[in-house]
Amino acid sequence: MARIHINIGSNKNRKHNIRLAINALEQRFTDIVVSSIFESPSEGFKGNDFYNLGVNTTTQMTGEKLVTTLRSIEVSIGRDRSLPKFSSRIIDLDLVLYDDLVIDTLSVPRDDILKYAFVLAPLAEISPEEIHPIERVTYRNLWSTFKSQQDFQLNQYKIERLFE
Repeated sequence: MARIHINIGSNKNRKHNIRLAINALEQRFTDIVVSSIFESPSEGFKGNDFYNLGVNTTTQMTGEKLVTTLRSIEVSIGRDRSLPKFSSRIIDLDLVLYDDLVIDTLSVPRDDILKYAFVLAPLAEISPEEIHPIERVTYRNLWSTFKSQQDFQLNQYKIERLFE
């Protein structure tokens, strides 16, 4: 079984779409650990603030099959991948880590871990002692020294906020 980390993001009907994504993941995986919700402004374009969170689970799927499964979930929720890369999102499911492997064809581990607070913060919360496969540093340590290129407040909420 491979240990994986998936980042979920949405800035359109955020609560609803993230609930749908979590429900879809729960139908496919049995041992899900979900981080808090992290709210941050859109980056690279003007749009509503995003909710992002991380999910740890395990799978027997290959990385390629897993990415195909995540894309299928996105489409079922209404994601249109023909829109520009930097635009508002109904839902975004990114495979961030697959065990401690480096898989260049899948961009794993995601470069976003080191670039964006909304990717690193959930990892630091639910996998603090895990080690980045390239940097060879724990996510807790990466988070403690993280410097964002944007000046903003990353707001953290308990996951129960989705179900209010």
